[in-house]
Amino acid sequence: MAQAQQPEIWSVSQLTRRVKSLLETEISYVWVSGEISNFRVSPAGHAYFTLKDAESQVEAVMFRGKFMQVKFGPENGLEVIVHGLVTVYEKRGSYQIVCEEMQPKGMGALQLAFEKLRRKLEAEGLFDPAHKKRLPLLPKRIGIVTSPTGAAIRDILNVIQRRFANVHILLFPARVQGEAAAEEIVEGIRVLDRWGVDVMIVGRGGGSLEDLWPFNEEVVVRAVYEVTTPVISAVGHEIDFTLCDFAADVRAPTPSAAAELVVQEQENLLAQVRQLGQRLGKGLRGYLERARHRLRLARSSYVFKRPAEIARQRRQQTDELRMRLEAGLRGLVTERKVRFERALHALALLSPANQLQRMRERLAGNRVRLVQAGTSLLERLRGRLGPVLAKLHALSPLAILSRGYTLAWRLPERALVREAKQLAREDKLLLKFGSGSAVAAVETVEGTSHG
Repeated sequence: MAQAQQPEIWSVSQLTRRVKSLLETEISYVWVSGEISNFRVSPAGHAYFTLKDAESQVEAVMFRGKFMQVKFGPENGLEVIVHGLVTVYEKRGSYQIVCEEMQPKGMGALQLAFEKLRRKLEAEGLFDPAHKKRLPLLPKRIGIVTSPTGAAIRDILNVIQRRFANVHILLFPARVQGEAAAEEIVEGIRVLDRWGVDVMIVGRGGGSLEDLWPFNEEVVVRAVYEVTTPVISAVGHEIDFTLCDFAADVRAPTPSAAAELVVQEQENLLAQVRQLGQRLGKGLRGYLERARHRLRLARSSYVFKRPAEIARQRRQQTDELRMRLEAGLRGLVTERKVRFERALHALALLSPANQLQRMRERLAGNRVRLVQAGTSLLERLRGRLGPVLAKLHALSPLAILSRGYTLAWRLPERALVREAKQLAREDKLLLKFGSGSAVAAVETVEGTSHG
């Protein structure tokens, strides 16, 4: 019997690599459309997200080098089309797309990036009209940031030469197309601002949205906003708009129009100067004529005809005013003197010494009246007290005793004896007479009869 063939056994890593190889060989690079979800950017700058439709989803990754070239900002919910390699992430064993290109579905990537950045910068106030600076009337130094070989610089120079040649032009040569163009444009704007030009033109000729894109870069827009020099944006043709146009102080539809804005025509300026000179001459002539008329009126006036008479009248009026003033002063001095004397008299009356003297006099009078009133009251009281004392004396026990009566108290308790039956033989008595007292002993007690 033949021995059964042993099956080939693969490891997980071998299987994963085989599937990865098949995907990269059989499918390779594809274009896939879907909706972005779970979008996130790692600290290293790589973008990770999920592409999904109504029925399925696939993981996707876009490494930093390719992600930096995307002209718009991917976000959750955005419909996009990506181009990349279908492969397997071996560590998890899941298939994914390694994206190399990404475009928004429906709207172009550049147009989407334009709108998104416009909304962001507008919210920050970079396009606020209150920040716009006025252009100088007659600039002496004009700065230009553009390509030295393009049609824009030739148009600008031709217009300035034709309209007013007496200006100093500083050109900062910069690339206006390509990846390095934005940095050169920013450098030119900042250098010319430091050099102190009166006004600056930043622009280029027409082109596609991709050609004009450096003027939509955020660094360029912020540089235009931040400089102190007034900036004219002249990018493309009249129908072309860039974010630089919104941030600039003035937007010119073409480079030629920018040159026309920055310098006035020499003939127009001369005509304005002549017109202003004529207006000035006319105004001066009118002023001189009015001055002459006023002088003629002054010469014919009474003041210049009889100045001595006017001076005499003024002297007479001065004398009258002086006499009225002196009389008024004398009356005022007299009035003030009378008021002063009255005040001195009132002050003397109110002085502490005078008040104290008057109080002493009033005290002496009050003392005399008080003594008189006391003496009179005392006499009246004595008169009323005499009869009362006589009655009191008549009713006094001492007066009764003086008529021969005696009061007896039993000793030692000093109890008043009112009846003989209160006594016993040998009781001691204290006897009170009208004058003096004595102690006696009871020898006998006799009863009393009541009849």
